Amino acid sequence: MNFLAHLYLSGENKPLRIGNFIADHIKGKAIDTLPDAIKEGVFLHRKIDHFTDHHQIVEKTKARLRPHFKKYSGVVADVFYDHFLAAQWDHFSDSTLEQYAADFYAETEEFGLFLPERTVKMLSFMISGNWLVNYSSIEGIEKTLSGMSRRTPFESGMEFGGQELRSNYSAYEKEFHDFFPELIDFVKTEIK
Repeated sequence: MNFLAHLYLSGENKPLRIGNFIADHIKGKAIDTLPDAIKEGVFLHRKIDHFTDHHQIVEKTKARLRPHFKKYSGVVADVFYDHFLAAQWDHFSDSTLEQYAADFYAETEEFGLFLPERTVKMLSFMISGNWLVNYSSIEGIEKTLSGMSRRTPFESGMEFGGQELRSNYSAYEKEFHDFFPELIDFVKTEIK
């Protein structure tokens, strides 16, 4: 799952949400410097990734993507799933996506002391481009995947992700809806 899903799955627990958000930038002993409540978010992020990466529905999505995006098929799947969460946000939350994103961006200031340098750099682009809200449109997904493609060390083809999403929209949407409730249920068992 990509940023929006990780944040959403953290519920209303701010330290858990921050840990879940920064997890990809926490390596080695850096986790020892974090408060326990934020560490729990890092651990939750890793459990979500493991569950997602080994789920048969996600495997089906990645298999369809693999001919186009090879080893980046998992990354593209994550972004596609965030698109469906954002595009249908009103089915998952009582707040608007715009308000949710604004509230989260404010939280990052509140917890700024605990954000790794890589997260801080990325966050400035995330806020200025309002990534969380822009995930709701295919154009926003195209922009996200094109930006990711420019930053990959190998040719990824991710800049063509929007075309693939348009071509097989209903199949990816169905897989998201089949998978996401199972992920929600899994996370409920993991949050203490």
